[in-house]
Amino acid sequence: CQTWLFFGRRKNAELCWYFSGKAADMARLADYFTVVGYDQEKAGSGEGCGKIIQRFPKKDWEGTAFPQGVEMFCQPGGWRLSRERKAPTFFTVVLTDIDSDRHYCSCLTFYEAEVNLQGSKSIEADGDEDEEAEEDGLIQPAQVFAPKSLILVSRLDYPEIFRGCLGLIYTVYIDNLNFPLEGLVANLFIFQVPVAGGSQKLFSLGAGDRQLIQTPLNDTLPVTYKSVALLFQQLGIQNVLSLFCAVLTEHKVLFHSSSYQRLGEACRALEALMFPLRYR
Repeated sequence: CQTWLFFGRRKNAELCWYFSGKAADMARLADYFTVVGYDQEKAGSGEGCGKIIQRFPKKDWEGTAFPQGVEMFCQPGGWRLSRERKAPTFFTVVLTDIDSDRHYCSCLTFYEAEVNLQGSKSIEADGDEDEEAEEDGLIQPAQVFAPKSLILVSRLDYPEIFRGCLGLIYTVYIDNLNFPLEGLVANLFIFQVPVAGGSQKLFSLGAGDRQLIQTPLNDTLPVTYKSVALLFQQLGIQNVLSLFCAVLTEHKVLFHSSSYQRLGEACRALEALMFPLRYR
């Protein structure tokens, strides 16, 4: 699946100097946890789609509304069944609300076995598929694998921490470990993180894990992790400089990749190189 991601000015947007006001001292590690699965009820209507199976908490936090349309953002390439169990994937989507506040949606997608009672011809799988012969003129039930996504929504930008949290929840669920999933999810909302200051803080979801958060020294400076180095490694110095000049002169830039995570990392890197300029 090839994916395109547009990086450029939105309508009525302007390139401006960005100065952040003083933020709160502490913030929730995560605001929402959502399980999104393949909608079997709409499977026969043509293109597959997803639906929210579970959401925690069920009511919106005051001042932080639940982002609409997460079932679409967690599967940018569309909801499709597969004949094979694909390896889990992780990527982050950044949503911007009406107040220009960012919400980081970390998504871990895996595949679960299901029985397709409509036969193999109704499978919406990637790639070319061999036609299976029908025995005695009867359509045999086909085992297929449906995507399911675990999503963490947060105002904090900690992709590797969220990857670890979602990976832990996934492992407990798949391996049927003796840890209550409700408790693991609840700890995501209980744990408070310093917004800035450069401090380190250990926390646990309650499954024998130990995770370390390193807060940024300043909440106005971009945190790049390895994104800038990867951008130069993947595109080369000359191409990155051309992209940088194109963005500064308000040209449109289109990233193309088969990896959702690489698209997000490329945008993170290019935005960091633009600092202190920022699209709003």
